[in-house]
Amino acid sequence: MASSQSYEVGVVGGGLGGLTAALALRQRGLRVTVLEQAPQLGEVGAGIQTAPNASRILLGLGLRRQLEAIHTEPLDQVRRRWKDGSVIGMTSLGQRCKDEFNAPYWHYHRADLHRVLLDACLDSTGPGPVVAVHTASKVTELDRSDPQRPVAVTEDGRRHACDVLIGADGIRSRVRELMGAPDTLLFSGEMAYRALIPGDLIAADPATRWLVDRYQSTIWYGPDRHLVHYLIRGGEYLNIVACVPCTDEVREKWALPATAADLVDAFPGWDDRVPAMLSKAKEDVSVFALHHRRRDPVWMDGRVVLLGDACHAMLPYQAQGASQAMEDAAVLAEELGAVTAGGVEEALRRYVDRRARHAGMVQEASLQNKTFYHLPDGPEQRARDAKLQNFDGESDLSYRWLWGGTPLNDPDSGAFSYQFAR
Repeated sequence: MASSQSYEVGVVGGGLGGLTAALALRQRGLRVTVLEQAPQLGEVGAGIQTAPNASRILLGLGLRRQLEAIHTEPLDQVRRRWKDGSVIGMTSLGQRCKDEFNAPYWHYHRADLHRVLLDACLDSTGPGPVVAVHTASKVTELDRSDPQRPVAVTEDGRRHACDVLIGADGIRSRVRELMGAPDTLLFSGEMAYRALIPGDLIAADPATRWLVDRYQSTIWYGPDRHLVHYLIRGGEYLNIVACVPCTDEVREKWALPATAADLVDAFPGWDDRVPAMLSKAKEDVSVFALHHRRRDPVWMDGRVVLLGDACHAMLPYQAQGASQAMEDAAVLAEELGAVTAGGVEEALRRYVDRRARHAGMVQEASLQNKTFYHLPDGPEQRARDAKLQNFDGESDLSYRWLWGGTPLNDPDSGAFSYQFAR
C-alpha cells in the first residue's frame, strides 16, 4: 500500500541498487530524484547473476516481459578442479529454481539489466510519479541544518532537498562519509579480472565449443585463485570473472585495463581448456582490487540511510552483491511506502532491523568462501571437494535460506506464478 501522503526521496547513485530502489519507491507513490555523478547513465561491460531472491523482486516490480527479452538461463552450476577440469560438483538451476523458489536464476549483461530498470523509472505510463534522474550530479556536501529535510549538495552548487536521502553510491560511498558512519572498508588481498569473450570465437574452436552446448554457470577452484564463467545475451558473450592475488599496482590504483595475455598468465598450469578460453578475450579486459566492508549495523542517521555496497559491500564469492542491494530496495520501499513523511525515521529503523543482520550473514559467507574456494591441494581440499559432490550451499548458508531472501510483507509477492513452459 502506498502512503496517503506522497513525500520526496533522494537517491544518490544510479546503479542497479539505486534504480531498483527508485522504481520500488515510485510504485509506492513516492516522488523520487536520482543523483548520479557520471555524465551519463549506464553500466560496465560485464555479466551479472540474479539468484531467485533478486529475480523475485524484479519480477514483482512488473519487469517480467522486459527481463525475458534480455536474460540467459543457466541450467546448472558446475564446479571444476583446476588441474584437469574434472567436475567435482553440480547444482541444478534452471527449472529447479522456478519449481522450488517460484523465481528464476538468470544471467544478464549488466548494461541490459540497468537499461530495463532505468526505462521503467522513466516510463510515463508506469504506476506512480515518474522518477527524476540527474546525471553529472556528484554529491559533495550534506546540509542537515533542518533534520527533517536533508539536502544533498552537488559539486556545481545545486541543492536537492528531500524528506529522506538514500546513499546507494557504492563501495566508496560519499553519503556514508558525509553521514559520519565508521570507515569499515577492508582490502581482501585479491583482485578480479573481468572480460567478455565473443561467443562466436568460443563456438568456433573445438577446444571451447563445449561451453555453448549447454548453458551453465561454472566455477573452477584452484590454489589461491578461482575462475567463474557463464554465457550472457543468449551466447553472444562468455562472461569471465577471475580472482587472483592482487598486485601492488592494482591495489594502489583500484582498477586498471588488462589484456588476454594477463588473464592467461594468471592461471599457470591450469587445464588446457582454461588458456584456450581466456586467450580469446579482446580489448575489454579490466582488473580491479577486491575490497569489502566488515559487518556493521550502522546504516542510518536521522533521515539519511544507506543501501547496497555503501553499507554491506561483500566479496563476489556468493554472487550476491547486486541481489542483496535489490533486497534492500524492496524492504526499504515497503517500509517507506507504509508511512507518511512524519514516520520516516521509524520506517528506516525497521528497514535496518530487517536487513542488516541478513546482509551481514551474506557478507560473512562471501568472506568464508574466499578461503573455501582457494584451498591448496591436500586434505582440506579433498574434504571440500567431497562436500561439493552433494550439498545445498558452499558456505554456512544454505541455498534455501539465501535464495528465499528477506521475507517481504507484500502478500502479492507470493501470488505471482513464475512458472514457464517446460
